[in-house]
Amino acid sequence: MSGPRRKASRKITSGRTLSSRLWLERQHTDPYVARARREGLRARAAFKLMQIDDKQHVLRPGGRVVDLGAAPGSWSQVAAQRVGATQGKGRVIAVDVLDVAAIPGVEFLRLDFLDPDAPQTIKSLLAGPADVVLSDMAANTTGHSKTDHLKIMALAEAAAEFACEVLAPGGAFICKVLQGGTEARLLSVLKRNFAVVRHIKPPASRAESAELYLLATGFRGYNSGMKKIPMF
Repeated sequence: MSGPRRKASRKITSGRTLSSRLWLERQHTDPYVARARREGLRARAAFKLMQIDDKQHVLRPGGRVVDLGAAPGSWSQVAAQRVGATQGKGRVIAVDVLDVAAIPGVEFLRLDFLDPDAPQTIKSLLAGPADVVLSDMAANTTGHSKTDHLKIMALAEAAAEFACEVLAPGGAFICKVLQGGTEARLLSVLKRNFAVVRHIKPPASRAESAELYLLATGFRGYNSGMKKIPMF
């Protein structure tokens, strides 16, 4: 059996860059990748959200959820199951500029969430504000670590601003960030807008990865009579 496996590995990695070969080899041996396939989940990232929610319990039955940059849809799958959207309870809106194949219990909007009209479009579809906003977005990498870090933090900041436009008071926001100095500005803004802000690194997040997740809970609410706090 060892011979065929080695031969398959050589076939998978031949003709690719070193970084591509390493990524493919990790995918080939990653237990979360195999489990995602077995369970019909669209990506191993689903387990990151499951592990966060298992401890923090933000995806509650009947909740209204917006998943930003949803493609390929694994976080939307988890959200739909946990809020009960697959049984007609709660709502999950998946938002992306790319197409997302249909997911039971999920409504898809092909939309750029940076569009000025996006918050109102989504609130209209939800028939009210959201309880949770999710963002597992990552910008296309350039190979230059500083540039890539700035790009993903810009997405996180934009997602945070969007969350403050659509969340109900008491709502929660989860987003992916990278460790580094530019995170301080985002943390400062979230701490002014949410009661509790914490870092989480779920077990499904690879140990060698610089990614972390920010969980902000207890949104103070622009609709609660307080003055809107400037974002960035």
